[in-house]
Amino acid sequence: MTKTLLRTSASIAVMAFSIGSAVAADAKLPSNISWTAYGTTSSGYAQSVGLGKMLKEKYNADLRIIPGKNDVSRMAPLKAGQSPLCACGIAAYFAQEGVLMFAAKPWGPMQIYNLFNNIGRNGQQAMTAADAGIKTVADMKGKRVTFVKGADALNQNMTAMLAFGGLTWNDVQKVEVPGWKQSIEAVINGQADSAWGSTISSAYAQLAASPRGIYFPPLSHGDKAGWERATAVAPWWAPSKVTAMIKGAKNELPHEGSNYPYPIFVAMKDAPDALAYGLTKAVMDNYESFKESGPGMDGYQLSNQNFAYIFPYHPAAVKYYKEKGVWTAEHDKHNAAVIKRQGVLAAAWKEMQGKSVADEQFAAEWLKVRAAALKKADMPVIFE
Repeated sequence: MTKTLLRTSASIAVMAFSIGSAVAADAKLPSNISWTAYGTTSSGYAQSVGLGKMLKEKYNADLRIIPGKNDVSRMAPLKAGQSPLCACGIAAYFAQEGVLMFAAKPWGPMQIYNLFNNIGRNGQQAMTAADAGIKTVADMKGKRVTFVKGADALNQNMTAMLAFGGLTWNDVQKVEVPGWKQSIEAVINGQADSAWGSTISSAYAQLAASPRGIYFPPLSHGDKAGWERATAVAPWWAPSKVTAMIKGAKNELPHEGSNYPYPIFVAMKDAPDALAYGLTKAVMDNYESFKESGPGMDGYQLSNQNFAYIFPYHPAAVKYYKEKGVWTAEHDKHNAAVIKRQGVLAAAWKEMQGKSVADEQFAAEWLKVRAAALKKADMPVIFE
């Protein structure tokens, strides 16, 4: 795979979906479904609520949304078999790769499959308080930037944002917060100047209406050096003409920004075919019925899906896409390549289990084993 292939988380209680089923047309779904998602103030959670309404109305299926404060809390129910699905952010990729927080002994690379994604008109980037004097990314130097504990996805993206402007965490004032919601509150309360998120997150409304205001620094598409620096840290980024933004933002549209799918709907490798097929079909076939039910829902259209992405697609989802005539032989080839990568990572993790390594040295040693296995297979390492 090449680098370009890598460009293209209700109740806190955990509940697995039950066995009963409901039928609408030829799609079959369990009568109870659960998936993990970002917190209740996130756009991903709001979208999940919209999808849940559709599932109830069309299939009489009840959705249990399990909000997680950080990346680990969103993936843990999948690993434990307590929930089969995640409406994740890019941290799902870190879990697949077994890096960052997922390089620890209890984790390692996860074999997860994609079902469908939201690839919309919004952007994914750092926002800033409009009164912070930040007009370009480089202006973030010396400013107060949030760092969310336990949220590798958010922090890796912010690292890439800083890199775009030729900066590192050493060039800013790091403001540590316990969760994504708290990162936004820190900016609203004047404790920070910047936080990461989607340009359409409902959590931004209070900041946009406050005396501070909200602004999204441009990621100029003509800044090739900036993009090279950013994608070296976050290869899933891609330039995007952003046309969806929170009301009141101090930006003109279209905005030169970055985007990648969010939420990314993934399932464990052993997720039931009936669930994977039925949910994929339900969402793709019923777009018209839920497109106004939440922010940024336009990204769930079948025409927006990217089948040459960083995860393999679940075989049952592939079956649906083939039925719709949108899955090609090239997609089969790409899917096989990503599955092969997962196999290389799984074998490397098995090798790592045979080593006697102190806990404090485990992650570093695993990354060496991982890198060696990927290089031997002529696959990009990305994280070293």
